[in-house]
Amino acid sequence: MTNQIQQTITQRGKQYGSFDDVALMSQQLKEVLHNTNTQLSAVQQEAVEMICVKLARICAGVDPNYADNWRDIAGYAVLGGKLEN
Repeated sequence: MTNQIQQTITQRGKQYGSFDDVALMSQQLKEVLHNTNTQLSAVQQEAVEMICVKLARICAGVDPNYADNWRDIAGYAVLGGKLEN
């Protein structure tokens, strides 16, 4: 692995917490969503799954006030709900 990739992984870990922790939380949230009878379009499904990733990053990370995560959730909600107008 190149030094630059390792630096990126280290930097992200300092902001978002352990990738293993984020992955576990994100997958648990997604499992709940996948076990529903909700009929989501591909766009809605992707938006919901990305929101799960962002929620996991907020919960596993070192700074729950990191604004980018919250803005990303808002953005995915707009995209999933086609609320841009």
